[in-house]
Amino acid sequence: MSDTTQTEEPAEAGERIAKFLARAGVASRRDSEKLVAEGRVKLNGTVVTHPATFVTSTDTVTVNGSPVGLRKERTRLFRYHKPEGLMVTHKDPQGRPTVFDNMPAALPRLVSVGRLDLNSEGLLLLTNDGALARQLELPANAWIRRYRVRAFGFIEPKALAELAKGVTVEGVKYGPIEAGLDSRKGDNIWITVALREGKNREVRKVLAHLGLKVSRLIRTAYGPFQLGTLPRGVIEEVPTKVLREQVNLG
Repeated sequence: MSDTTQTEEPAEAGERIAKFLARAGVASRRDSEKLVAEGRVKLNGTVVTHPATFVTSTDTVTVNGSPVGLRKERTRLFRYHKPEGLMVTHKDPQGRPTVFDNMPAALPRLVSVGRLDLNSEGLLLLTNDGALARQLELPANAWIRRYRVRAFGFIEPKALAELAKGVTVEGVKYGPIEAGLDSRKGDNIWITVALREGKNREVRKVLAHLGLKVSRLIRTAYGPFQLGTLPRGVIEEVPTKVLREQVNLG
């Protein structure tokens, strides 16, 4: 006679609520955490109060009363030429216009990959997959962000070259920045800047530290994706083949 040992199936661990909402295309993981903090997310009818809450396949999740299911459509990525004067958010508390206000109605709900501040312009990547947005934002990707910058002031090329060693401004340490002087006309100069971290208002703060006042900032590239000749205010989808060549979609 042999003994038969019965083992219970391990409980499904699930995933954090913010990651679940990001994969569902509701918002980026960071913005999903804000939704939780604002009490707008419910799990099985109960308001979620902690970002470490886990969701399993048998749970029911709602945001603002609407049920959330995992996204079934394919992952999509878009290039958008952001004009200055638009906020990169779905809803601005001060009522300022956002990049999402006038998107074509046929598009799915999109979230941004990183940010561009109100007065910055140029390439902004948008996706229907919040998890992809988070993946593309990670410093571990070491993707180069490229900018063209117009500024007022005088600077020696040597001072710009020194930024390649990194710099600390008001207690914040910034990594290596490649910066070169393109042209000078009177008090106006054009600079090309390339960096990998993309901290909040990094270009403006670093150049202000060098005595320059930025009057125009245009992002021309984010990793392998280029602004190119995309007209201002226009959104264009990245072909799925190109996306798969550049990004591990899992």
